[in-house]
Amino acid sequence: MSANLKYLSLGILVFQTTSLVLTMRYSRTLKEEGPRYLSSTAVVVAELLKIMACILLVYKDSKCSLRALNRVLHDEILNKPMETLKLAIPSGIYTLQNNLLYVALSNLDAATYQVTYQLKILTTALFSVSMLSKKLGVYQWLSLVILMTGVAFVQWPSDSQELDSKELSAGSQFVGLMAVLIACFSSGFAGVYFEKILKETKQSVWIRNIQLGFFGSIFGLMGVYIYDGELVSKNGFFQGYNRLTWIVVVLQALGGLVIAAVIKYADNILKGFATSLSIILSTLISYFWLQDFVPTRLKAY
Repeated sequence: MSANLKYLSLGILVFQTTSLVLTMRYSRTLKEEGPRYLSSTAVVVAELLKIMACILLVYKDSKCSLRALNRVLHDEILNKPMETLKLAIPSGIYTLQNNLLYVALSNLDAATYQVTYQLKILTTALFSVSMLSKKLGVYQWLSLVILMTGVAFVQWPSDSQELDSKELSAGSQFVGLMAVLIACFSSGFAGVYFEKILKETKQSVWIRNIQLGFFGSIFGLMGVYIYDGELVSKNGFFQGYNRLTWIVVVLQALGGLVIAAVIKYADNILKGFATSLSIILSTLISYFWLQDFVPTRLKAY
């Protein structure tokens, strides 16, 4: 049973990662009449959906008893304010990262984004060494060097760069690249910090996700008010939302749950394999379906 759950969670992770990148890229570059949906509001809605899903999972673990659910939430969240506050740091960083993801995919093709974003493996390794005192072997460091080389090849200017930049319908590639790099560092730190918290406490992953989602919603609403307050007051919170937008929001909310399941039932090696497979799928679909990625000899390498 555990083996089936392991491969099922990994399969869902591949589907979620590939689908999220492609649908988000398509939704941010699709030309429609009226205002485009606000990425800041999409992040907030995704956090709220994640909280609702995690509460349902805790309810299921509590043998579908509302009294037991209320007791668990009260004992694990309200009665442990310091443990709950620990999640404010990674939650704020994850909120920033989710907003940067929208910025990056508004300015980069899906394939380039996927490969460049894998620099988070390097930042995660560096933070793991410094914060968790982990030791990496020679082959692990060599793999990281190969990764950095691959990212450098992807960003290497080519003869068709001007043509590619014209085809991108939203902004400059430089803005997208900066957004990805900041997201890589924030992802590395937040991931290692969250791992450290999980190892130091006995609370379930679902409870931790509820705490993350709570602070994420607060930080997200602050971002909506600061950056898009005027647009929200003028056109409404759900301006520009359509069926595709809701698919993006649901996929983003699903991401937190899938990662939790992978941590529980699989391991980091299989998780890395699943992420690599999603890169290949994203590249193929970006080239054949979205037609926003033109491979060169360097990018193919």
